[in-house]
Amino acid sequence: MKITLIRHGMTLGNLEKRYIGRTDETLCPEGIAKLEKMKIEKSEILISSPMKRCIETAEILFPRQSFEICDNMRESDFGDFERKTSEELSSDKRYQEWIDSNGKMKFPNGELPSDFRNRCCLAFEQITEKYSYAKSIAFVVHGGTIMAIMAKYSEPHQDYYNWMTGNASGWVCDFDGHALTNPVKI
Repeated sequence: MKITLIRHGMTLGNLEKRYIGRTDETLCPEGIAKLEKMKIEKSEILISSPMKRCIETAEILFPRQSFEICDNMRESDFGDFERKTSEELSSDKRYQEWIDSNGKMKFPNGELPSDFRNRCCLAFEQITEKYSYAKSIAFVVHGGTIMAIMAKYSEPHQDYYNWMTGNASGWVCDFDGHALTNPVKI
């Protein structure tokens, strides 16, 4: 099976380098323009996060193709860090503690990163099992979602932060039901 993991197009929050998780932003004009120039091979099954930025990306990249919304593919809940930049958070001791934990500590009033990763990976497993007959599945999701899936299933294994990808970018991989192999950057 061919798996395509695409990060949504750029939003204003992305341009401003803000933590954007639960904020339901739309794509910015620059994000739309970049997506309109992209050529992505159509997939048999199309899955999207419920966030506007992902739905809009799916509609631009896969026009007239129906898709399924998967709530558990949404981005992490950044809690008190939501909509803030690292510069704005630099004097917040909780932010420094989170950085020092290598991103493993729970976001204040937000989600525990390991819970986020487990949620995304469980959703990936459920979807690939449900559509095991398909030749291809495309996921239009978030950077963290892609990183979580690739970190768990890629062979050879690479750590979470090695799979960071920009907006309107991602990976196309082969999937045998257990491992994602032969990743090609979009």
